[in-house]
Amino acid sequence: MTSVKVFVPYGAVGLNCTEEAFEAGLAMKPDIISSDAGSTDSGPYYLGSGHGKYSIADVKRDLKRMVLGADKLGIPMTIGSAGTCGSDEGVNTALKLIREICEEAGIHKKIACIYSQQDPEVIKKKYREGKISALHGAPEISEKTFDECSTIVALLGAEAYEEAFKNGADIIIGGRSTDTAVMAAYPLMKGCDPASCWHAAKTVECGGVCTSAGLPGGVFMELDKKGFTIRSVQPGSTVSPYSVSAHLIYENANPIQLTEPGIRIDTSTSTYTALSDNAVRVEGTTIEYLPYTMKLEGSGPVGYQTVSMAGIRDHKVMQNPMKWVEAVSKAGIDKLEKNGISKDSYHFWLRPYGYNGVSGMDVPEGYVPNEVLMMLTVTADTQEMATQITKAFNPLMLHHNIFEGKQMPSYGFLFSPAEMERGTIYEFKLYHTVSVDDPLELVRMNYVTV
Repeated sequence: MTSVKVFVPYGAVGLNCTEEAFEAGLAMKPDIISSDAGSTDSGPYYLGSGHGKYSIADVKRDLKRMVLGADKLGIPMTIGSAGTCGSDEGVNTALKLIREICEEAGIHKKIACIYSQQDPEVIKKKYREGKISALHGAPEISEKTFDECSTIVALLGAEAYEEAFKNGADIIIGGRSTDTAVMAAYPLMKGCDPASCWHAAKTVECGGVCTSAGLPGGVFMELDKKGFTIRSVQPGSTVSPYSVSAHLIYENANPIQLTEPGIRIDTSTSTYTALSDNAVRVEGTTIEYLPYTMKLEGSGPVGYQTVSMAGIRDHKVMQNPMKWVEAVSKAGIDKLEKNGISKDSYHFWLRPYGYNGVSGMDVPEGYVPNEVLMMLTVTADTQEMATQITKAFNPLMLHHNIFEGKQMPSYGFLFSPAEMERGTIYEFKLYHTVSVDDPLELVRMNYVTV
């Protein structure tokens, strides 16, 4: 083994990559094509429901490129965190799409499906054994918490992928994984420098984000026993020591160290050398081996939600939108109390977008918007309750007058009916680690030949 070359075409499967960039990546003769396919960035819904974020058409397009590209070169391919959240459903959906792609192309592959969704009873046992620890900012939990989660996943490290390679898999579909494990596994198995494998994988986890192209752009990493080299595959795009080193900060609490299952790398002695405007060489990263833990993510339902939105251009309201927000909020609470609905039985917020709806912070003195979008969000124990409470606010959002002597205003709802039911909403309930005796202890694997 002189080096291992890994082509990462996407920041996530479903985000696309230009045809020109993808072909450029194939032309660089990779040994494997790998991509992350999920994240918790988009909130707890996807994990809680088990559903994917991206359209099936977009996901199939990206998978088709990977499958056909890997077949053309006679190399393996991997994806991790299939279906956004890495649930069993996400893995099975990816398998279905890849099966279709192979059948349509008339090609035959051995596919490994790696499942990381957990049985709550198994995790409860770990909890009773004292093997679950909270990460910074994690909520307090009890044994009851595991039953409150509709989906629990344990993030895969590299070992499950290595096991699948050893068993002859051409295509590996991973459940919820650390973003780096998907890219680190193959070069680790081939004997590349372990510290460099993890550091390089962290650098390319989001595809072209570590390049000047950003998204949608792919990236290429080449690893050996001393370090790694990063290149962009998007024509006209560049990489620099700054763009490569800066990615360690992304979604990472420590700008120098990165902790993964069973290891921690340290980049304080790393060197970043520009070989050209499209190649950066990294060496000097060190590694420390740790007791093996896997991150647990869990999400569960916490109620039902209904939303209503009204647009306001009243110049008097624009002088102080928060006065209107506060008046309507109080009037709504009072109205519901009189109808026997306690404010403790629901939750709502009313935000003026176009004023400070995004930040909630004070605006610059003298700032007067031209118009605002008032968004009301109500959460309650049932969908019916959430909708009925939203309807109670309806006439207030449309006609509430906060100025004495002024005729009754009429503002505008965006839609008719004005209430939009969002269905079940979820929240993250687990942000912890679990200690295991074997990296494959919480992993299930299945092999399919198509």
